[in-house]
Amino acid sequence: MANVVVVGAQWGDEGKGKIVDWLSERADVICRFQGGHNAGHTLVIDGEVYKLNALPSGVVRGGKLSVIGNGVVLDPWHLINEIDSIRGQGVDITPETLMIAENTPLILPIHGELDRAREAQNSVAKIGTTGRGIGPAYEDKVGRRSVRVADLADDETLEKRVDRALVHHDALRRGLGLEPVDRARLLADLRAIAPKILEYAAPVWKVLNEQRKAGKRILFEGAQGALLDIDFGTYPFVTSSNVIAGQAATGVGLGPTAIDFVLGIVKAYTTRVGEGPFPTELDDADGQRLGERGREFGTVTGRKRRCGWFDAVLVRQTCATSGVSGISLTKLDVLDGFEELKICTGYELDGETLDYLPTAAEAQARCTPVYETMPGWSESTAGARSWADLPGEAVKYVRRIEELIQCPVALLSTSPEREDTILVTDPFAD
Repeated sequence: MANVVVVGAQWGDEGKGKIVDWLSERADVICRFQGGHNAGHTLVIDGEVYKLNALPSGVVRGGKLSVIGNGVVLDPWHLINEIDSIRGQGVDITPETLMIAENTPLILPIHGELDRAREAQNSVAKIGTTGRGIGPAYEDKVGRRSVRVADLADDETLEKRVDRALVHHDALRRGLGLEPVDRARLLADLRAIAPKILEYAAPVWKVLNEQRKAGKRILFEGAQGALLDIDFGTYPFVTSSNVIAGQAATGVGLGPTAIDFVLGIVKAYTTRVGEGPFPTELDDADGQRLGERGREFGTVTGRKRRCGWFDAVLVRQTCATSGVSGISLTKLDVLDGFEELKICTGYELDGETLDYLPTAAEAQARCTPVYETMPGWSESTAGARSWADLPGEAVKYVRRIEELIQCPVALLSTSPEREDTILVTDPFAD
C-alpha cells in the first residue's frame, strides 16, 4: 500500500492541517516526523474548529493510530494540556490511538527561557522564533545532552541527563544574566509529568515497521514549510530541524523506501511569519487584501503574516529538494475578485536574471521579483468540488502554476472545510 509524506512547500501556514485530515481518512497511521509545538494546524470539521500544535492531525479521526516520532522535540506539559483540551471537544485519546517514540527529545522549561532571552538580546538580527524552546531543544539533541522520553522511566538516569544538560545551560545563563536553573524543581516537575507521558511511550520504529509489513497505509505529517528547513531554507531565518520530505523516514525510524508519494502543500499566493527575505512581499492594498481575505494570522503566535504574490521560483525549488510528486494547491478562493494576478517567474540580482533563490542571505535580500501578469476572475471559487465549478481564468491560473513549478496539482482546496477539495490524483493510489 502507498505511504504518503505531506510537507509544506513554502514558509509554512499552507493549509497542511486540512489536507492531512482529508488524507487521514484513507490512512491507517498518521505520524508527526519533525518540529515542535511552534507549528499550528487548524482543522475545521463539521463546523468544529480544532487547533493542534503537538498532536498529529489524525487524532481527530477515530480508528487511526497517531504517532509522535523521534524527529519531533516534545514539550510534555504542553502535550498533556493539548490532550485535555482536545478531549474536551469530544475526541478520545488513549495509548491505543496515540504513541510517542521513546527516543523523542523533550523540551524543558529551560529551553523556552533560553530561547526568549536570546531573542530579546539579539541586537544583530532577530530570527523571529516563537520563544517556545524548539531551537535550544534541538541544540541539546545534537549536543547529546537531551532528556528523552525513555529517560523518564528511570530516576537515576533522569538525574544524570538533567545534570549533563545543566552543566551547559547554567554557563549559558550566566552569560545572559539569568539565574541558575533550579535543579530540584526541574526534577520534581519531570517526575510529576513522567507517568502521564510514559503511558504513550513505545518503540515507534518497531511498531511502524510492523504496520508497514502488514500493508497499512502510513501518512507522514511535517510541520512548518520547506523554506524554513535548517539546510535548504532562508538561513538563518529558519526553524531548527529538517522540514523537507527526506526527514520523514529518519524522523520515525523507517527507511527511505517506505515513502511512495510526496505531497507538497502550496498556497495560491505566498505568506511568511517572522523575519527574513520575502521577494514577492506586498506592502500595498493588494497585500492587505490577501491578508484580510485569507485571515492570515499565525495559529500559534497570532502574529500577522506577511503576504505577497505566488512565487513559482521558490515552489519549483522546494518541489525539487523534497522530491514532490504532486502539490495540493490551497486557498484559491482568497484570490476571487482580483482583476489581475501576478506570478513571480524569476529574480533580478545585480543585472542578472536567476531561476532559483541564491544561498547567501545578503543575495536573497537583494533579489527583486520578475513578474508575469494574468487576468483574475470575478466569480467565486469557494466550495468548488470539481473543475467544472471553477471559472475559466482560475483554471488557467492553476495550469500556469503547474507549468512554472514543473509539478502537477494532485489536490485543489477551495475552503477550510475538508470536503471542499478537488481530487486530481489520489496520493494513496498504488
